[in-house]
Amino acid sequence: MQLEKPKFYPTIQSFLLMLTLLLLLLAIRLIVIYHSYQDFIDKPFYYTYAKVLAAYDKQSAQRVYTVLKLKSTEGLTFYTATYKRGDFRHKRLRVQLFANTKISFLDYMGTFYIKSRIKKEELLPVTLKQKLFKAVDSQHQSSTLASFYNAIFFAAPLEKSLREAISKLGASHLVALSGFHLGMLWGLLYGGLLLFYKPIQQKFFPYRYALLDVGFTAMVLLGLYVWFVDFPPSLLRSYAMVLLGWFVLLLGMQLLSFTFLTTVILILLVLFPTMLVSVSFWLSVSGVFYIFLILRYTEAFHTIVVSIVFIPFGLFVFMLPVVHTVFGVTSIYQLLSPLLSILFVVFYPLEMLLHLLGLGGMLDDALLWLFSLPSESTEHLLPWWATALYIAVSITAVWYRVAFYMIFGFSILYGIYLFV
Repeated sequence: MQLEKPKFYPTIQSFLLMLTLLLLLLAIRLIVIYHSYQDFIDKPFYYTYAKVLAAYDKQSAQRVYTVLKLKSTEGLTFYTATYKRGDFRHKRLRVQLFANTKISFLDYMGTFYIKSRIKKEELLPVTLKQKLFKAVDSQHQSSTLASFYNAIFFAAPLEKSLREAISKLGASHLVALSGFHLGMLWGLLYGGLLLFYKPIQQKFFPYRYALLDVGFTAMVLLGLYVWFVDFPPSLLRSYAMVLLGWFVLLLGMQLLSFTFLTTVILILLVLFPTMLVSVSFWLSVSGVFYIFLILRYTEAFHTIVVSIVFIPFGLFVFMLPVVHTVFGVTSIYQLLSPLLSILFVVFYPLEMLLHLLGLGGMLDDALLWLFSLPSESTEHLLPWWATALYIAVSITAVWYRVAFYMIFGFSILYGIYLFV
């Protein structure tokens, strides 16, 4: 008889104690940020240096102006506008910001619009990331596809038209770097390193533990990658889960538990409180939560069936109400999402290899055809009260199977409403 692994928390009291401690720390962090926010809006103006994240032109009734997305040295992310003409890419700006009380505390924690005046422009030195962008660009005749590959490899922003097409395909989760990508990278790194490690281990140090040595190396490399792509919230959540999960496996404890997921979420919020207002972070959390639910109620099925059928198709169904609370874009082609998710498991590592070999454009025609499929879409948003009820029943499903069937039934009916 196989012994049961010890739980992540030995008792419910220990979990509640940790929960209370993390919530207290989060409250303290929020109080500190609120004081910074008050100082920010109380000043008549504010000087800072900011890196240009994105720049695009817009037309007003009078003339063309440029919208800039900037990130300041203090960590603030904001939009502003300027009538100055020029190429703002790869630049650092000295800006004068004019804050006002219209910027709420939640805006301050997330991304907000603020009036500004550009005082100085500095061209940033060419970085390794920019060199990699150019290396990818050189393998594609279409700027659309160059944008796509730089997004899935380096978390670069997508072209607007491509972002809309991918949204209509229901494939946004495949482009925004998240746990899906990190899981594949972990598998490739761990498996590849293990191939080299095993023969050396057996010959020179058979007493060593592969999960410790190879796992540590893989975690360091993944950490460097997350840092390299500037810590996207969904990817950071995924890395924290992989890191903590690796520790839990080393300790021989139960990994797939909702107390584990809750702990990771709260630790991340304590370390990075601005994630409280990050839509991508909460969508990523929701995806992991429903994967855990699916695994909980499909234990009787073979692992391959669960991985290929239940997770991609089940996750698509369960996430429909959540996604359509925030994003209303609806297209019949979104029904391709589970199939595209399965194909992406092969496509992603294959394209990494092809780009390393300088053959990244081999599938360009097929991708352009795919992105051209959805031409029309409609808007359907689920009311917030319905989403709140859906989430409440979803949490109840952690303990009660009937609640699991209830949210599954509601999601199916909502899918029929959307697509039929």
